[in-house]
Amino acid sequence: MNQLNVNLPELPYAVSEAMNRLRINIKFCGKNTRKILLTSCQPNEGKSTISSYLWKMLAEAGFPTVLVDVDLRKSVMKTRFQMDYDDDTTMGLNHYLSGMAEYEDVIYSTNIPNGYMVPCTQLLENPSALLEDVRFKELLNTLSENYRFVIIDSPPLGSVSDGALIASLCDGAVLVVRAGTTPRTLIKQSLYEIQQSGCKLLGTVLNRADVKGRAYGKYGYGKYGYGYGYGYGYEPKDKKNSSDSAAADKNSTGK
Repeated sequence: MNQLNVNLPELPYAVSEAMNRLRINIKFCGKNTRKILLTSCQPNEGKSTISSYLWKMLAEAGFPTVLVDVDLRKSVMKTRFQMDYDDDTTMGLNHYLSGMAEYEDVIYSTNIPNGYMVPCTQLLENPSALLEDVRFKELLNTLSENYRFVIIDSPPLGSVSDGALIASLCDGAVLVVRAGTTPRTLIKQSLYEIQQSGCKLLGTVLNRADVKGRAYGKYGYGKYGYGYGYGYGYEPKDKKNSSDSAAADKNSTGK
């Protein structure tokens, strides 16, 4: 199996606790919930950050987990994971969907124990036709047979039709919403699209919530906060221009 080295910055304590809560809730969604979609209403809401750390935490907890980068139009995983590979020669999901590679060519082990990846190594302008092909469905089904969790990072639902199409092939979906930014009408529309796709909504993640000054019981967690709604705000220090962050809502998986 091919190897990719990945590097994710360590999360602040409060954010790590929020992500751990999300991991635990995902774990209790049932043994038949294996293909899990992470999506958002619009770009820059943090879904790629959250899917990355959820994948990492599930793997480190001992569950064989594969992360599938299906954001074929605007993937940020190479930068997010600080991966060093040749865009022209490294096989990815784009090659598999195009018929230029087979299953075993695009599955990579990583330096994260139990963590595997299917990366997107070249961006595509219009991948919808490829995602509709039976090869994509077969790939997800095979992955769900070989790994306990398949975490799927998809494009935003409000931007292109890819997200709803991918949702129709998954066992459950988590919708990422950026606090104070995402319009309610867009949230309702995204929830409707998930429902119409036939995919079960596992819950929502409230990202970059302002909970400064709030506390849980007598404990406070500094500027990140821990308050009503279990909202967390985080922006990686080493990526000043990054708009992604990690946060979890108490209803992360409908609990």
